[in-house]
Amino acid sequence: MLRGFYTAASGMIANQRMQETLSNNIANSNTPGYKADQGTLRAFPELLIEEMGGTTVPTRNGGLTLPTQNELGSLNTGVYMQEAVPKFSQGDLRETGNTTDLALLNGDLPDDEGFLFFNVQNENGDVRQTRNGNFTVDGEGFLTTNQGYYVHDDAGQPIQTDGMEFNVRDNGTLEIGEAEVQLGLSYTANAPDMVKEGSGLFTPGEDADPLENARGNDGVNFEIQQNVLEGSNVDPSRTMTEMMNTYRTFEMNQRALKAYDQSMQKAVNDIGKLG
Repeated sequence: MLRGFYTAASGMIANQRMQETLSNNIANSNTPGYKADQGTLRAFPELLIEEMGGTTVPTRNGGLTLPTQNELGSLNTGVYMQEAVPKFSQGDLRETGNTTDLALLNGDLPDDEGFLFFNVQNENGDVRQTRNGNFTVDGEGFLTTNQGYYVHDDAGQPIQTDGMEFNVRDNGTLEIGEAEVQLGLSYTANAPDMVKEGSGLFTPGEDADPLENARGNDGVNFEIQQNVLEGSNVDPSRTMTEMMNTYRTFEMNQRALKAYDQSMQKAVNDIGKLG
C-alpha cells in the first residue's frame, strides 16, 4: 500500500514541475527569440514481482518439498520529470520598423541539430549566445541587448554604432557611416547541448563541443533581417491544451493518493481494533 502511495505522490510532483514549465512557456510566448522548453518524463526502475512457494514431491520416506518461483510481472515505482529541453526551431518573423531590431534566419545548415546564435557579453564579461535580436543603443553608443549586454562583432568586441542610424546587410555586416563591422555569430552542430541561463542567454553544456564561428564554416548559411524580430516558437493553443491535460493527470494522481490515505486510515483505526 505504501508503494502505491509513493507512486501517486511522485506522479503529482512530476506533473507539477511539468505545469511550471508550460506556464513559463506561456509567459514568454511574446518574448522575441524565446525557445520553448519541453519537459521529459521518465519512470523510476521497475520492480519484478515473483511468487515464492513450494511443491511436495512424493518419496519413499514420505515427501520432499522443493522451492518454486513463479514470475508475476513488473511493478512501476513512479515517474519523475528528468529535464526541460529547449525546442530549437525558427520562430515567426514580425516587422517592427526599428533599426536596432535584427532577426537571425537559419539557412541551409550541415547538421540536422545545427543552430545559429548572436554573440553577446553578460554582466560578468563572459561570452554568451542569444536569439533575441531586440537590441538597442546605450548612452555610450554601443549596441546592446535590453538587459544592457554588449553585442559582439566578429572579433569579439562590443559594437560602437554612435547612434541609431546604421544599416545591416543580409550577410550581417553593419554599415556605420563609412565603416563596416560584421556581427559576431556562433554555430553549434548540436543545439540540444545548449543550456539556458536566463534573460534569453544560452551557453554550451559541460560535455558540449566548442561553438564554431558561423562565418568560418563554409556549409553554414544564414540571413540577417533589419527592422524585424524573430518571435518565440511557443504555440499558445497547443501549450494550453498540454496544461489542461497535465492538470487532469495531477488530479487523477491526487484522487489515487486520497484513496490510499483512506485505506491506510481504515487499516489503522478499524483493523487495528480487531487485534
